[in-house]
Amino acid sequence: MPDDHGGLEHVRDNVDGHSMVSLLSYARTYWIRLTLGVAAAFLTRFARLVPPVVVAAAIDRAIRGSGEAGLLTDIGLLSPGQISGQAARLAVLEQLVGIAVLAYLVRSVTRFASRYLLQSTAQKVQRDLRNDTYDHIQHLSMDFFVDHQTGGLMSVLNSDINRLEQFLNTEFRQLIRVFATVGGIAVILWTYSPKLAAVALAPVPIIGLASGRFLDRIEPRYKSIRETVSRLNTRLENNLGGAAVIKAFDRYEFERERVARQSEAYHDEKIAALRIRRGFFAALRLLTGVVFVLVLYIGGTDIISGSPGENGALTLGGFALFFLLLRRLYSPMRRIGKSANKYQLAKASAERVFGLLGREPTITSPTAAHSPDDIEGRVEFDDVTFSYGEREPVLQDVSLAVDAGDTVGLAGPTGAGKSTLLKLIARFHDVDGSGAPVRQSESSGDSDDVDEGSVQVDGTDVREYDLQALRDEIAIVEQDPYLFSGTVAENIAYGDRTTLDAEWNRDSDAGERDSPAPSGDSTRERVVSVAKAAAADRFIRELPDGYDTRVGERGVKLSGGQRQRLAIARALLNDPAIIIFDEATSDVDTETEELIQESLERLVEERTAFIIAHRLSTIRDADEIVVLDDGRVAEQGSHDDLVTADGIYADLWRGQADTEVVPADD
Repeated sequence: MPDDHGGLEHVRDNVDGHSMVSLLSYARTYWIRLTLGVAAAFLTRFARLVPPVVVAAAIDRAIRGSGEAGLLTDIGLLSPGQISGQAARLAVLEQLVGIAVLAYLVRSVTRFASRYLLQSTAQKVQRDLRNDTYDHIQHLSMDFFVDHQTGGLMSVLNSDINRLEQFLNTEFRQLIRVFATVGGIAVILWTYSPKLAAVALAPVPIIGLASGRFLDRIEPRYKSIRETVSRLNTRLENNLGGAAVIKAFDRYEFERERVARQSEAYHDEKIAALRIRRGFFAALRLLTGVVFVLVLYIGGTDIISGSPGENGALTLGGFALFFLLLRRLYSPMRRIGKSANKYQLAKASAERVFGLLGREPTITSPTAAHSPDDIEGRVEFDDVTFSYGEREPVLQDVSLAVDAGDTVGLAGPTGAGKSTLLKLIARFHDVDGSGAPVRQSESSGDSDDVDEGSVQVDGTDVREYDLQALRDEIAIVEQDPYLFSGTVAENIAYGDRTTLDAEWNRDSDAGERDSPAPSGDSTRERVVSVAKAAAADRFIRELPDGYDTRVGERGVKLSGGQRQRLAIARALLNDPAIIIFDEATSDVDTETEELIQESLERLVEERTAFIIAHRLSTIRDADEIVVLDDGRVAEQGSHDDLVTADGIYADLWRGQADTEVVPADD
C-alpha cells in the first residue's frame, strides 16, 4: 500500500520479528570487538566505585583508627583490628592511596578501550546497515519508487540510520552503566548497612515500572514524529528542487503555507512528546530526593543514638559512603528514563529501516532463469492489458510484432500509453497476469479488465529471463535524462558496465584529457566514438575542460539538448541489442535534431529500435509507425500509408506542418 507524501508508514508491516533484535544481529558480526568492549565497560564502572569505598576506609581506619571492618578489610586488602599510632595510620593511608591510584589507572585504560571498541562497532554497524539498505532500495522494483518519494527514503538512509548508530554508540553503554553501577552499589551498600541499603534501593523497581509505563505512552508519539518529519523533509525537498517553478509562478506564499502546516504538525507532535518526557523526569527527581532525605534522617539517627560500628550500626565512613554512592546510584537510574526515550526513537527508526529491508522486489529473476549469450532483438507484445495497481488500464489489448533490427516509431496523444508499453520490455513493470481486478474504465465500460497478455523477446516471455541479462541488452534514453554529478566523460562511460575508474585513468592522457587515448580499444576512444554518433562531440570539445568538464548536479550546467545527447551516447556505449528513445530529441533544436537524424541509421544499425517522438519528423523514416490512442493500437503502417489513411497520425502530421517546416515527401 503506498504511503502519502513519502511517509513510509506502511513499511513497518514488512518487519520480520522485533526490529531492535534485527539491529543487534548486525552487531553480532563484530562479536569479539563487542565482547571486549562490554567487558571493559563493566571494569570501568566497577573501578569508579572504588574511590568512595577508599574514602570510607580512610575515615574509619586511617583517620579514626577504629577497628571496624569495612569492605576492603573483608576482601583482605586491609588488615583487621584496631589501628594505633600515627605511623600505623599513615601506613594504612598509603595503602588506600595505592588502591585508589590503581583504580584510576584501571578506569582510564578500560574507559578508553570500552569507548573505542563500542563506538567503532557502532560505526561499523551504521556503515553496513546504510550500505545494505541503499543496495536493497536500489534493487526494489519501479512500482516502489512510483509510490514513495525521495525525501522519505533519504530520511531513512540518513536520519534513521544515524539515530540507530547514536543509540548503539551511547545508549548501549548507558545500559551497561545501569547494570554495573546499580549492581555494584547494591552489593557495597548492603555490606555496610542492609537497612539503609533497602531504603536506598527501594526506588529501583518503581523506576523500572514507571519506565515501562513511560514507554507505552511515548512510543506512539515517536512513531508519529518520525512520519511527520519524513513528510516535512519530502515537502522541503520538493520545494527546493522546484525553486524555478515556484519563482516562475510567484507561489512563494502558497508554498510557505504548505511548509508552515507541515512544520506546525511537527511542532505539535514534539510538544506533546516533550510534555510526557519532562513530566516523567520530574517525577524521577522527586522520588530520588525523597530517598536522599530518608537516608539522611535514618542513618543520622542511628549514628547519633548509638556508637558507630557497634551492634551492626552504620560507621561514620559508611555514612559518608552512602551519600557518595547515592548520587552515582540515581544518576544512571534517572538515565533509564532518557534511555527509554532514546530507545523509542531508535525503535521507530529501526522499524522503518528493517521495514524497507523486509520489502521484497515485485519483479525478480525466476528460478532457472533464461540467460542467453546474446539477444537478437525480436520483440512481440501479445494481447497486453496493463494498469498501475488498481487504476484504470493504461494499455488494452495491445498486440505488436517487431523483427530484430527493425525501427519502430510510436506516436499518439499524451497519455496514450507509449512510454508504459516500452517499459514492459525491460520489465520496469510486469504484466503479472494474476487476474487482479482493475478499476472500471469509463471508456470501455468493462469492469472485468485484468492485467494479461505477455511481452516476448526472441520468442521468450520476458518474465522467464534473468533480469540483468535482459536489461544488459536494452538501453533507454528518456525525455528528461538523469546525469550524475561528475564529468562529461564519466557520465558517458557510465553506460559501460565493464568500465572501472582505474581503467579510465590508465586510458586517459593526463596532459590532454579531451583527446582520445592512443590505444584503439581504450575507454576514452569508445566514449568519443559514441559521442560523435550522438552528435555530441562538437559541443563537448567546446566546453571549458572538454570531456573532463563537470556537469553539475543532475547536469544543470548543460542545456536540455546537451543532456539528451550525452544520454544517447551513454546508451550506445554498451552496444545494446534493443534501444528505446523516449522522446529523446524533444529538447534539441532543429539543427541538432537534423545532426542526430543524420546519424540515426548508424545509431540503430543492427539494433531493434523503438522511438517515441513528439516531432513526427524524427520517426518519418521508421520501418513501421504505431499510433496509440487511449491505450490501444489505433493505426499501424509506414509514414506514407498513415498520411494517406487520413486518421490520427495524419491529423498530428498536419498539425505540426502548420507550426513548423516539415520536409516534403520525396
